[in-house]
Amino acid sequence: MDFSYSEEQQAVRALASQIFSDHATHERLLELERSGEWFDMDLWSLLADANLTSVAVPEAQGGGGLGILELCVVLEEQGRRVAPVPLFATAVLGGLPIAEFGDAEQQARWLRPVVEEGAVLSAALLELGGGDPARPRLTARREGDAWRLDGEKECVPALELARAVLVPARCADGVGVFIVDPRAQGVRVERQLLTHGEPEGRLLLEGARVSEEALLGDPTSGAEIVAWLLERAQLGLAALQLGVAQGALQDTAAYVATRKQFGRPIASFQGVALRAADAFIDVEAMRAVLLEAAWRLSEGRPAAAEVAAAKWWASMAGHRVVHTAQHLHGGIGSDIEYPIHRYFYWSKQNGLLFGGANQQAARIGAELVAQSRMAAGE
Repeated sequence: MDFSYSEEQQAVRALASQIFSDHATHERLLELERSGEWFDMDLWSLLADANLTSVAVPEAQGGGGLGILELCVVLEEQGRRVAPVPLFATAVLGGLPIAEFGDAEQQARWLRPVVEEGAVLSAALLELGGGDPARPRLTARREGDAWRLDGEKECVPALELARAVLVPARCADGVGVFIVDPRAQGVRVERQLLTHGEPEGRLLLEGARVSEEALLGDPTSGAEIVAWLLERAQLGLAALQLGVAQGALQDTAAYVATRKQFGRPIASFQGVALRAADAFIDVEAMRAVLLEAAWRLSEGRPAAAEVAAAKWWASMAGHRVVHTAQHLHGGIGSDIEYPIHRYFYWSKQNGLLFGGANQQAARIGAELVAQSRMAAGE
């Protein structure tokens, strides 16, 4: 296992870092917040022009043809600047499963616009009351040469912007995943707001009809597709969270180096230095488990426990780091027009989405038990 980045990966990081650092400034984010907007579509267009929104889209569709490792690099840089763009929704939730399970026609129809126009994609995995996304309550029933979809999905990322949304549904013989146009007849969208201001959406399907060509895979393989997607979604959130923690720690290091008490920088106080050192250790631990999980997925190896560990560290260590950042900033850390608060909000959202620390610990335990039984021949 080699954790050093290739020249191509370093180039992707450098490009992403430059664009996010130049354009996702505190002043620009404050301007968006005051205007009532959240997504920065000007920044999104710049990322699309630089092919960073399509870094994992197959080359046959005009994309970068790279993989999950490179995508994690871009997500990490987004998190470091808490840049409000629909990258996770488009590149991970929508783009990865269409690239993996879609046929040539589906890839051309839905992935080429991501490359050429900066189109936004998403996936509707959550339902009211929780539950396993691979066992949806939303139903799909054949009607002639089409499918009828009925039910609701909650908290769909970037739903208002999405050109297409992947929707898992319970079919007669299993689970299917359907590519749905949010503006089609029988589909309604209601806005939902997260704690940090990001708009998501409730997707209501009331007799929505989709064609056979909208089915990703077949109507019995959807549970496997959703499980595959969830692993990568959790890994993507861990990459975002790593960037958030890095950004919070970097801003905090700069602050404590200049903030003075008793005639000297507070960074020189032992208590401050120890808390900052603990935060740095947490960030590096997050990086190590993330890279191992991403490497295993990129090599096609089983990675359920490793992905769960990366998400566990993202939830637990990410929480500790942003709390340290808030505390070391003192009272100014609670000012919502001061930049450090954004890292706190983002960290809470990334840590909880698709399973917080307790759920990931349970997954790790179940995976270890299964591996033990397999080794024992049970």
